[in-house]
Amino acid sequence: MADRVTVIGWDGSPLTAAARSALSAATLVAGAAHHLALPEIPPAAERIRLGSVDLAARRIAGHRGTAVVLADGDPGFFGVVRSLRAPQHGLEVEVVPAVSSVAAAFARAGMPWDDAQIVVAHSRTLRRAVNICRAHPKVAVLTSPGAGPAELALLLEGVHRTFVICEELGTAREQVSVLTSDKAADHAWRDPNVVIVIGGSATAPAAPPAAGAPSGPWLMGRDPGSVRGWALPPGAYDGAPGRGESADLRAAQLARLGPRPGDLVWDIGCGSGAFAVEAARFGAAVIAVDADTGACARTDAAARRHGVQVQTVAGRAPHVLERIPEPDVVRVGGGGAPVVAACADRRPERIVAHAATRDEAEAIGAALAEGGYTVECALLQTVELDTAAWQERDRSVVFLLAGSRPAPAP
Repeated sequence: MADRVTVIGWDGSPLTAAARSALSAATLVAGAAHHLALPEIPPAAERIRLGSVDLAARRIAGHRGTAVVLADGDPGFFGVVRSLRAPQHGLEVEVVPAVSSVAAAFARAGMPWDDAQIVVAHSRTLRRAVNICRAHPKVAVLTSPGAGPAELALLLEGVHRTFVICEELGTAREQVSVLTSDKAADHAWRDPNVVIVIGGSATAPAAPPAAGAPSGPWLMGRDPGSVRGWALPPGAYDGAPGRGESADLRAAQLARLGPRPGDLVWDIGCGSGAFAVEAARFGAAVIAVDADTGACARTDAAARRHGVQVQTVAGRAPHVLERIPEPDVVRVGGGGAPVVAACADRRPERIVAHAATRDEAEAIGAALAEGGYTVECALLQTVELDTAAWQERDRSVVFLLAGSRPAPAP
């Protein structure tokens, strides 16, 4: 094993004294081509082109001497430190950090970034990174070849965003471009680059902070807001709840779907927007569909009021579903078995629906089973009581159906 392993971050500025000292003693240096061209590297040192970090880690583990790994930005922030410290390699490392590429990108844009989401996009995570960009108004994307600005723009079709694209930060070829997402796919972009994705008009109304609450930003990423809980009562949304929109049914549906960051949720038959908004409050991207343009308008208004991002699509299912991206989980609020069958054809991980009668429930259950889903059905009965007199105020009975299939590989 190497006697000493030092990981040096490089942001294009002159190397620090600590970095120069580590490099001068190195007998093995690993890094990208532009790192290996640095004049501070000893001529006699073995040089490894850093492609696979795992392969480099094995070489370092078998090296007798002093090893240095050079990486762009802060190597402890979505960088090589995690891979080098993996248990299978057994490497203990010292780190000389630098300004991260994300911090540099926001500095070039002149923007704060404590309220930003940060994601890594490569071939396996590109779709989930795009869903984060759908769900949040400020996202920094660390890209990779094949998962860069053009690919992000293509998958965000129909969602307006502004891209701040920072190419080759810290080098003489550094360039910062600002353009709308629909224009980004028409360009060839140089690697490495960071994309700041900004957009969406959903902003919660300002409210006075509660006693003892922080008066400014206090948590990295999206502020959780002032509303506590979920499955909010109908009064939290405009208009009376429609059939299948009770808070208790919504709670059961959300619990079975489990929307989370990186997911794309379909809400078909969005009605008042209550389900769509609450799925978005969990951090998921949401596309709300309804044949009624009024329902789409109510959903848009509810999203703005609660400070979340929801894309609405006016159209009748199942036909309108052909032109929207693949979902992870689906809530079918209307349309019955034919719409459930169309959703099952798109193979999301989970689907929930409800029915007022046993015949309708059996038809939906059959559609889920024929689509390859394991089916669960429960008869939910809720009785609302007037607590002043402890008398029944309202009663609701509905069949809840849920279908699940094994989760796809990330």
